[in-house]
Amino acid sequence: MRALAIVPAYNEARGIGRVLQELKREAPAWDVCVVDDGSTDATSSIAREHGAVVLKLPFNLGIGGAVQTGYLFARQHGYDVAAQIDADGQHDPRFLAGALEIVASGAADMVVGSRYLEAGGFRSTAIRRAGSTYLSWFLRVRCGARTSDPTSGFRVGGRRAIELFSANYPSDYPEPEAIALATRAGLRLREIPVAMRTRQHGMSSIGPGRTLYYLIKVSLALLLLPADRGGHAEITG
Repeated sequence: MRALAIVPAYNEARGIGRVLQELKREAPAWDVCVVDDGSTDATSSIAREHGAVVLKLPFNLGIGGAVQTGYLFARQHGYDVAAQIDADGQHDPRFLAGALEIVASGAADMVVGSRYLEAGGFRSTAIRRAGSTYLSWFLRVRCGARTSDPTSGFRVGGRRAIELFSANYPSDYPEPEAIALATRAGLRLREIPVAMRTRQHGMSSIGPGRTLYYLIKVSLALLLLPADRGGHAEITG
């Protein structure tokens, strides 16, 4: 199966080289597409030096637009599987093999990596863990999705996921809403345990002061989802 790792990046020149080196070492069969989301530093040139395909957006679209650009590239170039890998070093590419095996076997259309299924690794702050618990409950009530880590950005999807997300992907704080979209579209979702790491450089855009805003915004987006188009699906471990 042709597999593509989508790496959305915004001003990640300090760490993108290390991320791409690790991808090449741990997942050599995967092609890599770095979506430079309007960076003003050397993100694009460093990514090219490491052999990645670089899609440079003319201005900053945000994480949703960058990820959707990657899915569009995957669809247009006939990839069977696409993964989302953060450019800040939080995601360990060693877990790609297990996720790919699940998708390739037909057991699921999309795999989400959860940091909460097993002990170990970085689990974020207490307030963000509480927010994640709330969103897990909200997704279950709103659309029947059962997930332990709705904000995880580590995701691997097959052709159905590529088609869905290339046509429609949430623009802002997209991870929980993307799970809802996939569930509503009838995709079979599954969780696997992964170990997350602290970001190598920079700071999260969701600081303590923005957590409440994030939860309210995502909740409203989930409430405004269109009508159910494909039945309910559960995320299983």
